[in-house]
Amino acid sequence: MPSLSAHIVIRATNRALEIPTGLFINNEFVPSADSPNDLIHLVNPATEQTICSVAAGSVKDIDIAVAAARKAFNTTWGKNVTGFERSKLLNKLADLMERDQDILAEVESLNNGKPFKIARDFDIGDSIQCLRYYAGWADKITGQTIEVDNKTKLAFTRHDPIGVCGQIIPWNYPINMWAWKVAPALACGCTIVMKPSELTPLTALMLSKLIVEAGFPPGVVNTIPSLGSVGGVALSMHMDVDKVAFTGSTVTGRKVMEAAAKSNLKKVSLELGGKSPQLVFESADLEQAANWACLGILYNTGQDCTAGSRLYVQDTIYDKFVSLLVSKAKELVIGDGFDEKSGGGPLVSKTQFDKVWQYIESGQAQGAKVALGGQKRPGKGFFVDPTVFTDIKANMDIVRDEIFGPVLAVGRFKTEEEAISLANDTSYGLGAGLHSNDANQCMRVSSALEAGTVWVNQYNLLNNNVPFGGKKQSGIGRELGSYALDEYTSVKAIHWNFGEKLDWPL
Repeated sequence: MPSLSAHIVIRATNRALEIPTGLFINNEFVPSADSPNDLIHLVNPATEQTICSVAAGSVKDIDIAVAAARKAFNTTWGKNVTGFERSKLLNKLADLMERDQDILAEVESLNNGKPFKIARDFDIGDSIQCLRYYAGWADKITGQTIEVDNKTKLAFTRHDPIGVCGQIIPWNYPINMWAWKVAPALACGCTIVMKPSELTPLTALMLSKLIVEAGFPPGVVNTIPSLGSVGGVALSMHMDVDKVAFTGSTVTGRKVMEAAAKSNLKKVSLELGGKSPQLVFESADLEQAANWACLGILYNTGQDCTAGSRLYVQDTIYDKFVSLLVSKAKELVIGDGFDEKSGGGPLVSKTQFDKVWQYIESGQAQGAKVALGGQKRPGKGFFVDPTVFTDIKANMDIVRDEIFGPVLAVGRFKTEEEAISLANDTSYGLGAGLHSNDANQCMRVSSALEAGTVWVNQYNLLNNNVPFGGKKQSGIGRELGSYALDEYTSVKAIHWNFGEKLDWPL
């Protein structure tokens, strides 16, 4: 039987780590119940070398984990523990993450490729804040008292935890997405079966160790690394899962929703893809707009659901702005995540690398002009340099499709109305941005843009107390803020008669 842990040395820091590689069920790391020799092999995207292998969960393992979560919900969690106690445990978990921030960041960089400093200061720093934010909500989930008849009747509502939640998270922000899902669910009293991406499960397994150390009862959080086609499908179809939360592609989101409908009509929240626009108007601060445009497409090497991958610039400033944009994009260093100079890392996998290059080649073949990039690097690692296309047309693949890499399509517009029309010409609706120093224009355009999040004179920055989610084919439901609590609660209305006497028969 394969080992349930792996010895890893982070060469950049010379740190030796023992990382769990088993399935995490009932606060223990265990082998697969029926396929202990099935493994998922993990690759360092900067070197293309194997990091280690983890257990690949089966459908039976999902069943066992769901049963553990159900038992915990009915006995030691759910309505059996106070909000104050849930808050205390979430805060303890946040403290432990803060203690281990450097270690978690090193493993995140190793497994995902992103720069260590960004994983530590942004991804994990934000995740710690997320846990503390929802710890603050845990004892403040309240219902309403509703007047019916003051002399005889009263009605009130309870916001009950929805139950056992299947949570399926992506590979682009492994720890961040873990926190976004876990924190509100635990605050509400739900139990969890977590399926991390098969590409980046290591930090989810490390966080599972912290779940035990923090003092959460067995079965409250379970972690099953598994292929999406196995574990993801099993969770979505499971008759004893009350809710499934998914972050990933729109194609897979449709499958999750279909499976939920065909099984027990479980509640679904989906945070899906995007092809987000940014608009730069002639009144904008061009230096700042160029900085935000670069952040929008190059942060996390473009592997971001809200990546501002379509940029439309007013014709009166187009040439000047494109020149400024290209010069700034050249300044970003895409390199090894443990190199202090790196502002971006490699793409996460060979599959993603090949996909992005197919789009770059498609853009060239369909007649777009390469203003920056477009050349493959020699050597190992899934590195793609910033790539900027101009002279784009609306029907080009690079304009229509989500690429999930550092590839930007730049177009132009004459009027505000044309800018809005171009921005909204997409099946997606996750994010959008505009840059203008005309306050009235900012109000008009932000109202007209069809997106769940609109940034004005900034881009891509999110806050734990502000809701996030999509319109159109970018998803259903909201994460973050108080709105996320609605995704993990069920409203029960209670009608209490204390004075009316019923005459019978009718």
